[in-house]
Amino acid sequence: MRVVFFGSPPFAVPVLARLLDSPHEVLALVTQPDRPSGRGMKVLPSPLVDLARARGLPVLQPQSTRDPAFAKELTALGGDVMIVASYGEIVRQEILSACPQGALNVHASLLPRHRGASPIQAAILAGDAETGVSVQRMVLRLDAGDVLVEERTPIGAQETSGELLARLAVLGGEAALRAIEALAGGKPRFTPQDESEATYARKITKQQGRIDWARDARELERLVRASNPWPLARCSDSRGGDLALLTARVVQTDPGAAPGTLLASKEGPRVACGAGALELVRVKPAGKGEMDGASWLRGARLEPGARLATD
Repeated sequence: MRVVFFGSPPFAVPVLARLLDSPHEVLALVTQPDRPSGRGMKVLPSPLVDLARARGLPVLQPQSTRDPAFAKELTALGGDVMIVASYGEIVRQEILSACPQGALNVHASLLPRHRGASPIQAAILAGDAETGVSVQRMVLRLDAGDVLVEERTPIGAQETSGELLARLAVLGGEAALRAIEALAGGKPRFTPQDESEATYARKITKQQGRIDWARDARELERLVRASNPWPLARCSDSRGGDLALLTARVVQTDPGAAPGTLLASKEGPRVACGAGALELVRVKPAGKGEMDGASWLRGARLEPGARLATD
């Protein structure tokens, strides 16, 4: 099969790598234009572009897929199928129909659960026991197409969204390859999604990482994992300093104190929540590197009874 690949890093990198190592022919990478990044805001190619160029793959970076010139260029490639992995733009029907076998999207959830922009974070926040990857036919509704391939995996009890994304991206490469081989075999079996089971995961904002200590400690522990590596769960200490929470552990106890109160503990800093308490295992104070919670507490010189702000 002749494949045109659409994607954006980091999720698309392992998917593209797997297809490049397969017997199928990847004709080109279509990805977003290079953008400024880092402290110096330099315009550098993404890891996905680096991979493509290292393997001699043509790279197309249109400002928009709505550009008529891009549509002609895409059609001229002569692909059999489009594989899309986290491209970052809603594409119109002319693009979806550019290849005879249509377009397949590699989505990081078990559809129809967690359609949308942030399925990995949504699965952790919801406390799902498992998630996976779905390869579905792209239609003009968000992640609503029939599913061709599904791969499932449990979510680790302490797994962050960054760790889960890395695993799902590898799984996505295998799922994409299975989907292409099903098309090549001539007997693909597409399964319609059950609309009554659909849920939606909106794009994550920085504000969603703010800690509200009045919530259940179990919810906050999931928020910490879902927000790592971005936007990071954050609160303010009693002096107004910003504190990012990297790793936390639920303490099943009645804290007997108002939410946000720092509790006495030999194990490390514990904070009272609306239900239970949260132990701060790894943190990052503003302007400093990450450290264990006990080291932060010694440096902050906060005594039991101090209050961390509820934002």
